[in-house]
Amino acid sequence: MKLEAVLTAEERTALALRALYAERGFQPYKMSKFEPYDLYANNKDFLSSEHIVTFTDISGRLMAMKPDVTLSIIKNTDLAPGETKKLYYHETVCRVPKGAPGFRELTQVGLECIGETDPNTVAEVLILACESLNLISESWVLDVSHFGLISETLSGAGLTGAAAKAALQCLNEKNAHGLHSVLTENGVDQVWEKKLQTLLSVYGAPETVLPALRDAFGENDCITELAAAVNSAQNARVQIDFSVPANIKYYNGIVFKGYIRGLPDYVLSGGQYDHLMKRMKKNSRALGFAVYLDALRQPERGEA
Repeated sequence: MKLEAVLTAEERTALALRALYAERGFQPYKMSKFEPYDLYANNKDFLSSEHIVTFTDISGRLMAMKPDVTLSIIKNTDLAPGETKKLYYHETVCRVPKGAPGFRELTQVGLECIGETDPNTVAEVLILACESLNLISESWVLDVSHFGLISETLSGAGLTGAAAKAALQCLNEKNAHGLHSVLTENGVDQVWEKKLQTLLSVYGAPETVLPALRDAFGENDCITELAAAVNSAQNARVQIDFSVPANIKYYNGIVFKGYIRGLPDYVLSGGQYDHLMKRMKKNSRALGFAVYLDALRQPERGEA
């Protein structure tokens, strides 16, 4: 009996993704199931859920079952000056998914580029994100944003703290009325409201969205970086969408989400997280993405 015949669809997908990344020069990375609890306690707002399974080991240290892969990779990866490490992984994490009643063990395959990253690295990662989605289905879309442009615009509008968070949530929800209310309550002038409403309203093919962004913002380094990134993918299924959610404390630059037709949520998520590197006292840059294998399952009838 052939091995493929006894593998599940998720296992076949995982093998195909790992083969793709290895072929492109990424090295396998294996990590422990446990990390000191402080790693996650100090970065709880980076995690998708604040709930963490903990236990005390025989030395008395408080440990946690791994709820995230990226934090562990950053913590355990040392770099020589000028070095870039290209890593891929196939791991399980223990966390409470959105809407779930309790903890679940979730499987993901992903990659990370840590070190001296540049526009070519961003292009390589975006192309691999496209190829990863294409391994799963022919019906997919990759939504790409530039979080630097969002951050600069929120800052230019004078929005910080809770006000910036509220405006960002309106962008994520494409809630134009809610965004107008937030900006009015905080005395944002019409010039900056127009810029933020542009970010909320533009969506679609780069050849349509990029001219609209340049009309609204003029010459802008973030728009130049975004254009270079999406054009490098050379794929009609890559779209620009500033509603792609990301954590303002950790992410900068390009962020993206991948969707498969017929599935209710994104199955791939990634971006540049230089801010997270600085927060963890790492003097380098980083970007990567994860494919959530559990998200590939078709929802059962009766599920919400």
